[in-house]
Amino acid sequence: MDMLRQLRYFVAVAEELHFGRAAERLGIAQPPLSQRIRKLENDLGARLFDRDSRRVELTEAGQILLAESRDLLARWERATSLVGKAHRGEMDALRVGVPPELAGRVLAAILTAFESREVRVDLQELTTAEQIRLLADRQLDAGLLQHPVDVVGLELGPAVDTPVGVVLPRDSALAVRSSLTLADLAGLGLVIFPRAAAPGLYDATLRTCWEHGFKPTRVQHARNPEFVLGMVLSGRGVAFDQGMVAQKEPRVVWRPLPEGTLNWRLSLAWPAHAPHPLVAELAELIVRVVQGDGTSRPAAIQAAPHRPWNVVYGRP
Repeated sequence: MDMLRQLRYFVAVAEELHFGRAAERLGIAQPPLSQRIRKLENDLGARLFDRDSRRVELTEAGQILLAESRDLLARWERATSLVGKAHRGEMDALRVGVPPELAGRVLAAILTAFESREVRVDLQELTTAEQIRLLADRQLDAGLLQHPVDVVGLELGPAVDTPVGVVLPRDSALAVRSSLTLADLAGLGLVIFPRAAAPGLYDATLRTCWEHGFKPTRVQHARNPEFVLGMVLSGRGVAFDQGMVAQKEPRVVWRPLPEGTLNWRLSLAWPAHAPHPLVAELAELIVRVVQGDGTSRPAAIQAAPHRPWNVVYGRP
């Protein structure tokens, strides 16, 4: 506890850059504050401030400690808050990001399952990229991410793979077939979510298309399912989907691809430090619910490079 107090004193001085103002802010006299800072410097073996009679400035070591101290203090405050609320039976709402494409039945099952836990689940419709940012800022307790994705600083729950097929107009010559390959789509355009929404999945999807003989003549971006349907019906291209979009519109059909051709992977992620106590339970629940469609299956997370796809962006 004494180290945490020292860090609080250090942060006050680092933010004020004035020992007198920092002491006033902390409600202590200036001499004990100066002694605390000298002790901290001695303990760390590093000078944290450059100071003379006119100025106080952070050294490079001090700048590093300031960033780390703020993070440590925030984690400690969150941990103590969660422990206290758990002891009193007053858990915080569980703030969870979910992708816009998530099926309504999955959302309903999550909310229903946690009603019995007396914990309010606050679901927020967010892209994978938005979830990553909010998880880093601790504005989300967990996020249902589309892989591949950079998960540095996050813990991952079990992953589930869902095979996707092709959505195309009912009057298309390909609609008479019971299944399709990606090569069958040669000469057509593709309607897909914007890359900014889930860069890793976007790149992996287009790479798979090229590797299997489908080089879209054009790429049209669409997030909203209704907009996707409009683009498909207007002849802008085919779309990839789990089969739910086609159920909304009788003028389109959904056709499966060969097993293993194109899968979309989901898993719940949460901050590695001071997580909400119920996130692991939520992760298991989501996998069970998603697998309830009879086609999704458990998957192991594998690391993948996170860089723009050279073929799309024309880089060597």
